Amino acid sequence: MTTAADIERALYELAPRHYAEEWDNVGLLCGRQEKEIRKILVALDPFLSVCREAAEMGADMIVTHHPLIFRPTLSVTDRDPVGKSILFLAQHDMAAANAHTNLDNAPGGVNDRLAEVLLLQNVTVIDPHGTDEQGREWGLLRVGETTPQNLDEFAAFVKDRLHCPGLRYVNGGKTVRKVAVGGGSCGDEAEAALRAGCDTLVTADVKYNQFQNAMDRGLNLIDAGHFETENPVCEILASHLQEKFPTIQVIISQKHHDSVQFL
Repeated sequence: MTTAADIERALYELAPRHYAEEWDNVGLLCGRQEKEIRKILVALDPFLSVCREAAEMGADMIVTHHPLIFRPTLSVTDRDPVGKSILFLAQHDMAAANAHTNLDNAPGGVNDRLAEVLLLQNVTVIDPHGTDEQGREWGLLRVGETTPQNLDEFAAFVKDRLHCPGLRYVNGGKTVRKVAVGGGSCGDEAEAALRAGCDTLVTADVKYNQFQNAMDRGLNLIDAGHFETENPVCEILASHLQEKFPTIQVIISQKHHDSVQFL
């Protein structure tokens, strides 16, 4: 029998708990440890729509990248989105677990997958925090090489590869050759990308001043969307769990998508 605790342990094999940032919340966040798991829905977020999709397909658990509970929760009611999701999961006896910044940092995690989707070559870790048991470096940003091209061409390539409805970018005046990637909110890692000799950084949630500062420093900066830069990791989560537990069903959400719309 596969339990929710077994799934949590498998997630830590992929992305060890100590890889997570101190402020983060990872692991089994809702449900009974000994709950038997026969079917899992994998998605980027534990939103109520994802919980409902899981219930519709008879899933016993959702596994996501973003945590169900992130900030301290003083109450669980239907007055807020997090409370609604927790109540729904409890009502349907479903568990919820996640791998967040530990999966960002892990070898083969969010940022390795992002580099892979963007077809970067000779990928390494910028400012590694350490090495794992296999001798692989782990840390947040990845850097890799691409065929030299102008920024407009590369931005269009990123948009196509990540299925972005749109993206924002500034031109730092450099030909794109050496690209840093950081899924999600890594706009404040521009300095690390510059120290590593990168001409371009692909990330998301970039602030107004971060765009200006990057341009002034000679760094091409692309905001390709939080959902779009991180959602590819769902394939990694699903593949890992399916390999570890071949007798259970692991399904990637077909309904969850970026709620941001573009005109």
